[in-house]
Amino acid sequence: MNPEDIIALFHFSLQSNMKIGVLSDTHGHLDDIFLRHLRQCDAVWHAGDIGDDHCLKDLPQATDFRAVYGNIDGRPTRLAYPERLSFDAEGLKVCMAHIAGRPGRYHAAIREWISAENPHLFITGHSHLLVVEKTAGHLHINPGAAGLHGFHKVRTIVTLEIIKGKMGNLKVIELPRWPQPVHS
Repeated sequence: MNPEDIIALFHFSLQSNMKIGVLSDTHGHLDDIFLRHLRQCDAVWHAGDIGDDHCLKDLPQATDFRAVYGNIDGRPTRLAYPERLSFDAEGLKVCMAHIAGRPGRYHAAIREWISAENPHLFITGHSHLLVVEKTAGHLHINPGAAGLHGFHKVRTIVTLEIIKGKMGNLKVIELPRWPQPVHS
């Protein structure tokens, strides 16, 4: 097999199957169990309220990491990441913003942006509530809150796969609000 054939085969396999980790509202804390799931992903997308970004240091360097900033994020995070993000992932249009509202009740500016972008997948955060809902024209995912700060009772992240240009194999990983004590 010549080098061009190997590159074409590799490129095809990347476009055929891509595992994505989706999270939000870490507020500076990312549990080792969540990290174990995220390390199995080709891409990790964070929908804001990162907090102290040291919690992201254990993500694999090869992972395609994308994020938007949230309302609690300070100046360094706001300089590193945009307020809104739209991009292509294996042929799917993805939009991401931290504060957006719920499907059918998006804030006016978000409604206009979503209408203009026409995404297949819209990812948001802020509410600390897990929402996966098919709406007119796109799949809406709010992965809930991965961190400890907030009113939520459980911590959640979402994984999904893009398989030949379609989303599938969506999974919710759930942990108790507070880490369990280690018994010796």
